[in-house]
Amino acid sequence: MKVIHYIASIDKSGGGTTEYMRLLSKALKNDTSFSIATGMSKDPISIDGVSIKFFNNSLLRWFSLANEYRIFLENEKPDIVHINGIWSPQNWIFQKTAQKLGIKVIVSPHGMLEPWILAHNPLKKRIALFLYQKHAINKSVCLHATADMEAENIKALGFKNPIHIIPNGIYLRDVKKIKEKYGTKKMIFMSRIHPKKGVELLIDAWRTSNTEDWTLEIAGTGEEEYVTNLIKSVEDLKNVRFVGAKYGEDKWDFLRSADVMVLPTHSENFGIVVAEALAVAVPVITTHGTPWEDLEIHKCGWWIDLSVTNLEKTLLKVFNSSNMLLEMMGKHGRELIIDKYDIKTVGKKMVELYKTM
Repeated sequence: MKVIHYIASIDKSGGGTTEYMRLLSKALKNDTSFSIATGMSKDPISIDGVSIKFFNNSLLRWFSLANEYRIFLENEKPDIVHINGIWSPQNWIFQKTAQKLGIKVIVSPHGMLEPWILAHNPLKKRIALFLYQKHAINKSVCLHATADMEAENIKALGFKNPIHIIPNGIYLRDVKKIKEKYGTKKMIFMSRIHPKKGVELLIDAWRTSNTEDWTLEIAGTGEEEYVTNLIKSVEDLKNVRFVGAKYGEDKWDFLRSADVMVLPTHSENFGIVVAEALAVAVPVITTHGTPWEDLEIHKCGWWIDLSVTNLEKTLLKVFNSSNMLLEMMGKHGRELIIDKYDIKTVGKKMVELYKTM
């Protein structure tokens, strides 16, 4: 079976969706003929053992771009095209080109139909839905959601396509070792730095809490002016540091250095960094804007409504937790990832989906 995944970019700045492509490639490349089509970018991630076709995706090349997609697909002759993400016109053009050639198309919105996302720049999204996006979604043979919550939000918008729920996952071989010593009294945030991620609320809660000898380290990249303003806002806080982006082994070392990881996000369809933290046995704080009810079910973190007050209350709980309790929560989190979110398990479910198409 030949499957081509299309994604607008696999640049390192792309965050969770880019990392998802790398992880999924490991799970699928032995069971399918798996390749990626994507746009050129400044700093694309490296994905070993996978054919990647880069296109100059400038919309100034609208007509020639569609022709290049057509020639590529005619040469490759895939059984399935899997579109990752929506709103990008290039995604729609690639999908439309594939469907004109009679190729079946699956669409993964990757959280881009979540209420918080739709509420931001709503006029642009209404125009995009009217011009092409609603039609594109309706024309797909099925939709892929990463959690029940995302599937319900898609249905609430009136889409009738079959929806298959397959979570994102973690390639456990990437995790060379897990956390062993607790008591660093370090909390970390690691994600794209964007207003959606709730960093400002976290800083507000940290400022008004008795953080004692705890430290907060914030890792990630974002729009330069926004990040600069955030850094200026914590100049008076001696125990808060912005440490830049973390990749590869630096990322895993950074996760293991923490006693707790926090993702105070307004909205995520999955939140792969949550799974990464749990994989190294670090407890997690995140919000009801993510599908991580498992944190409470499996007693490996805190799943809260997002507000400064709720963050303050949760920080107090963390600061009053013993090292033994944090270690036990970390162990539960690691067991959860092994049982439910190993990318091999996720890959098998994806292959089963492809076989039903």
